[in-house]
Amino acid sequence: MADTSFDLIVLGGGPGGYVAAIRAAQLGMKTAVVEREHLGGICLNWGCIPTKALLRAAEINHILHHLPEFGFAADNVRFDLGKVVARSRAVAKQLSSGVAHLLKKNKVTVFDGAGRLAGAGKLAVTKNDTPVATLTAPHIVLATGARARELHGLEADGKLIWTYKDAMVPKTLPKRLLVVGSGAIGIEFACFYRSLGAEVTVVEVLDRILPVEDAEISAFAQKAFEKQGITILTKATVKGAKKTADSVNVEIEAGGKSSQITVDRVISAVGIVGNVEAIGLAEAGVRVEKTHVVIDDYCRTNVPGIYAIGDLAGPPWLAHKASHEGIVCVEKIAGIKGVHPLDASNIPGCTYCRPQIASVGLTEAKAKESGREVRVGRFPFIGNGKAIALGEPEGMVKTVFDAKTGELLGAHMIGAEVTEMIQGFAIARTLESTEAELMATVFPHPTVSEAMAESVLDAYGRAIHF
Repeated sequence: MADTSFDLIVLGGGPGGYVAAIRAAQLGMKTAVVEREHLGGICLNWGCIPTKALLRAAEINHILHHLPEFGFAADNVRFDLGKVVARSRAVAKQLSSGVAHLLKKNKVTVFDGAGRLAGAGKLAVTKNDTPVATLTAPHIVLATGARARELHGLEADGKLIWTYKDAMVPKTLPKRLLVVGSGAIGIEFACFYRSLGAEVTVVEVLDRILPVEDAEISAFAQKAFEKQGITILTKATVKGAKKTADSVNVEIEAGGKSSQITVDRVISAVGIVGNVEAIGLAEAGVRVEKTHVVIDDYCRTNVPGIYAIGDLAGPPWLAHKASHEGIVCVEKIAGIKGVHPLDASNIPGCTYCRPQIASVGLTEAKAKESGREVRVGRFPFIGNGKAIALGEPEGMVKTVFDAKTGELLGAHMIGAEVTEMIQGFAIARTLESTEAELMATVFPHPTVSEAMAESVLDAYGRAIHF
């Protein structure tokens, strides 16, 4: 029988949970992780990682169909969907095994099963409704994540109406696809399936796609997606769906008018809800609002000794936010001096569509709503030598500064590999940089990142290359 007494227990082995556990072990705490399915959580197994493997395949397919632009030719270019999906699953499996290795390396005990709060400092573990153990610890970190929200009338059935999980393992490529919701998940799937040849329609209830992004970036993205052949309907809602043997007839209302569309498959991507059920929150007295556990700046719930991190604790629903929260939470428990609460405004967001989108900080509209006078800089990729050489001139960088102090309030980018570049502005935000430090920074040439420097210069009327 494994030891059941610990200093800290983590319920959930996703990017928040396993990182929190490893950091706790590094700090000398005897630590356990309870995971009911796969180590690495949704992100590693059914989200961030496998979708990027799929999108990489779509990118390769796109390049292969544009070889003449680079002086190459290839006949009968085609793909094997089964192998594309199999590679994605293999990548996820490899990394899940890697998480298991890291936990073992750090001497974290892993319990395979579901966990439920069972009194002060106790967590009951079961497997297939059979008791496994009752663990005890003065600190219990809840990291159970979230799942896809379902719309009434568009409940997923795994065949015609898909969740993100279903969309990652298609047996055949749908010829016609409807994506409901234009957040990061919906747009990434729209781009993946369109790149492979499907006719794609995106429905968004708000007045623009990617609504959390800067309005200028959203508008740029919509034009790019429509150029690729994606149909986008904003201010639109799905009013009904009737299934046939192998298709769905969907009624869409937009602009006060209803229309019918027939598609092979529907992907519902309208947000997420926290996994708050069946873990004993009500019995423990833990406060929950709108399917998310309420926490303070250091991830503490209203019940002493119980903490919550990641998607379970609310937006932004990002793996890197969960991981950082886990570290903040554990270091505060361990009494580390100088632990700072997570500043959500410094968390970068990334969407891995084509072209990619990345941002950090305030949008131009939010900055103005806060009462600040702003300076805004812009630089198009068409003015960047490396972007043109890559054959990726579609994109732009936008920066927003406080006109009085020079503080970098926000940065917003669309274009090739901007998800790899946004960390530069994230560091600048963390260091509370002004335009002076950014202008004094030497950017290497030729790189796409030079567009970042030029955007800063443009905010102050000093852009060189455009």
